[in-house]
Formats: sequence, structure tokens, C-alpha cells
Amino acid sequence: MKLCMIGTGYVGLVSGVCFSDLGNDVICVDKDKRKINGLKKGIIPIYEPGLKELVLKNYNNKRLKFSTDLEDSIKKSDVIFLCVGTPTKKNGNGADLSQIFSAAKEISKSINKFKIIITKSTVPVTTGDEIEKILSKKVKKNKFSVVSNPEFLREGEAIRDFVYPDRVVIGSNDKKSKMILKNLYAPLISKGAKFISTNRRASELIKYAANAFLATKITFINEIANLCEKTNIDVEDISIGIGLDKRIGSRFLRAGPAYGGSCFPKDTKAIITTADKFRTDLSVIKSVIKSNSLRSKLLLKKISEILNQRIKNKKICFLGVTFKANTDDMRDSSSLEMIPYLSKNGAKIKYYDPTGIKKEFDKIKNVSFSKSISYAVKDSDLVILHTEWNDFKSINFKKLSTSKNLKIYDMRNIFSPDKIKAQGFKYFGIGR
Repeated sequence: MKLCMIGTGYVGLVSGVCFSDLGNDVICVDKDKRKINGLKKGIIPIYEPGLKELVLKNYNNKRLKFSTDLEDSIKKSDVIFLCVGTPTKKNGNGADLSQIFSAAKEISKSINKFKIIITKSTVPVTTGDEIEKILSKKVKKNKFSVVSNPEFLREGEAIRDFVYPDRVVIGSNDKKSKMILKNLYAPLISKGAKFISTNRRASELIKYAANAFLATKITFINEIANLCEKTNIDVEDISIGIGLDKRIGSRFLRAGPAYGGSCFPKDTKAIITTADKFRTDLSVIKSVIKSNSLRSKLLLKKISEILNQRIKNKKICFLGVTFKANTDDMRDSSSLEMIPYLSKNGAKIKYYDPTGIKKEFDKIKNVSFSKSISYAVKDSDLVILHTEWNDFKSINFKKLSTSKNLKIYDMRNIFSPDKIKAQGFKYFGIGR
């Protein structure tokens, strides 16, 4: 099948590459010439394990192409995926759909035969209706079908999630399109993926509801962790005890910093805006957003307590600064709130992250990037394990620090408290 992916960000690039690996002819389109030229040379703009190898394989096999010519790419394709950004509006909580609608207008100029136009980007309910209206202004309705096909890719696990998805959701009011797309996804369905066919609006809401629920699970266990710290209970025991209940499940019950990334923060805000539009009160999700927004402040208070209320001139090391492991994504990472705060209060901060230096900290006083774990930890008063990279799980702090006063704040609970204490250091965890 001939596919066109509009947008080579996280969703468009990963989906396009994986579709080409299934034997389809895919054109990934972006107006960023520098990015497209880089992709043609094998330069990958995002950090995702295994992605570079798949890009090179399918580009060399000529199943995967990169282009800046949107009109030509649309005309050559049967199915067009909208994979552009839908960030939070600058002056509000709703999703900014300007890129979606702009792309829809461009598509309407280039439809030369029947096309299936798919929103792969996360969009609010009724967005498909609006796209249909835009296309109908220039194209007859029998020349296109607008479909919702949300993605469920986790950063750092995206290729596996594409190849072995829990479910494939197709939201369409058109039987012909449903059958074509079921055929497109047949290789994944044959491996066990559930194929769910709904109307378009239901498909749009499924993605938002899923992300809101997962954000709720994270926030719930973080609040339980707060109670555990007050009652001398290990939150890990609680997570295991409730996670084994099949009605609850163990995933996303890991206590830690506030949730961040490209999805949960913006999607929880967007579903609230949609609910307000339809005069519905989503009080649970509103509470989740509020609790998560206060999470970093609570952890900063704990850091101050660990340092006996003396942050000034303390040498603090951050191990990992991205919002989670196996990604270079800094969007809404809690380190973006913590590091500037600690710097403003006089701390001297070094950080190490496997994905390298971060421009977000370039202009912040007394913050520097370390090229190795050992250099970052050396001479520190406090080490904060912020992101659970595998690189950090077997650290022997005794070999890295000679200080008897070194303190470890494990925000991901990946270390054994007993082992850290046996090495002669003070250990602090989340909900422990």
C-alpha cells in the first residue's frame, strides 16, 4: 500500500518506518528541509532505540522515502496520515490544532483520486468532523474518507509497541475505509493485536481517556507514596499488593516524580477543555492535574529536608534529566522545575544523562553537564536519581565517592536501601 506520513516527529517517523518495514511504500513528509536532508543521510532527529537501523534498512530498500514536497507525496499515496503536533495552546489548556487544519487545507488542494485521510495525531473529539468540513469545501465527499487511528506508542518502546500493539483502533463512519485499514494492519492483527472498529468520535476519545487514566494511576500511587512516608511503609509493597489484582494491574504503579513527556500533561488538559465545551465536569482528572502540578514542589521540599534546609553552596548531582528513560524528551520533565529552583537557591549542580547535554539548562547559573557518571557524582553532597536509565542501576557509589556524608535521593526506587546503607551512605527513596 502507498502511504504518506505528514510530519516526521515522534509519531510520524516511527509509524512511517514501521509501516515500510511491513512492506508498504511510505513517504515521510516534512517542511523542515534540514530534518529531511538529515534523514536521507541516516541522521535521526529523535532518540529511540532501534529506529536508526530500521530507517537505514528500509530507506536502502527504497520502501521508505523522505520529502518536503507535500503536494507530490499526497498525489502518489492512497492513505495519508496526519502526524503533526497538537501541543497545548499558549493561552489555554486546549489542544492547538492549527497544524492539523493547515495540513488538511493542503491535502484538499492535491486530492486526485480517492484518499483515506487519517488523524494519527492525538486530537479532541469532533476534530475529524472539522477536517471533513475543510476538505468538503474543495473536494467531493466521494473522493475522500476521514478516519481516526490513534497511536499508543511509548517513548523508548515505540518500535515494539507498533509491531506488537495491544489493540488497533479504527474510527470511521465508512465501511470501505475500515476494510482497507484492517488489511493494512493485517500483519499486526495476525500476531494477536485486537482490532477495534468504532465511529470516528469514539476513536478520538479513546486515546484521551486512555492517557487520562494512566496519568491517574501515576498520580494515585504518588499520593499513596506520600502517605507511606508518614507511616513508615514501603510503597513498593503497596504497588505489588494492589497491582496483582487483575482489575487494577501493576503497570503505571511506580511512585516517582511528576509525570511528564509529550502526552500526559497536554492530553489531560485537552480532555478537560473538551469536557467543558460539552458542559461535563471531569472532577477526577482535574484533581490529577492539580496533584501532579504540585508534585515537584513536594519533592523539592524533601530535598531541602535531606540537606537540613541548607541548599546554598551544596553540590548536587542529577543522574538523568529526561522525563523517563530511553528517550531524549525533556517536555514537562520535573527536572525543568527542580534544577532552576535549586540553582536559584545557591546550589551547584552537575547532571549526567545518556542522551547528552540539554539546551534547557544552558543559561542557568551554576549548572553544568558531566560527560560521565563518575565525574557527575564526584565531590557531590547529594545525588538525585531522577531518571531510571539502566546505566544507573548497578552503580557502586563507594567507588565513585570518598565522602562519608554523601546522600542518595532515589526518586525512582531502583536502588536497594540496604545496599546503599551498607556502602556507608544515607539513602532516601520515594514512599519509603
